[in-house]
Amino acid sequence: MTPAALTLNDVSATAWQPLCQRADLVAFSGVVAWIDAPQGEPCQIALFYLPGQMPELYALDHFDPFSNAFVIGRGIVGDIDAEPVIASPLYKQHFRLSDGQCLEDESVRLRTWPVRLEGEQVWIEA
Repeated sequence: MTPAALTLNDVSATAWQPLCQRADLVAFSGVVAWIDAPQGEPCQIALFYLPGQMPELYALDHFDPFSNAFVIGRGIVGDIDAEPVIASPLYKQHFRLSDGQCLEDESVRLRTWPVRLEGEQVWIEA
């Protein structure tokens, strides 16, 4: 089954698209990539690879709303209460990898995207 084609009139539609290869990922760290979002604007994402854990891949917004800088992909991966998190490298706020929620400020959440491995190819739904 192939995903439905996106049309100019359907700006809310998403589709799975290839992003990179597993070899491009860094274990327990972030890498940054550009994707075409459904609204048509390109955006930067931070992709985190946690081999041996379930799930292994997470994709979040690379933009840190506290520092107004694109730095999330350079943050420190860790866990709080057994939840994988990323600590912003500038002001150290923690964001859950699963849903982007900031642990220090419940009014702030990073955008997330479904991501998966198919063989050696990384796919993202955007």
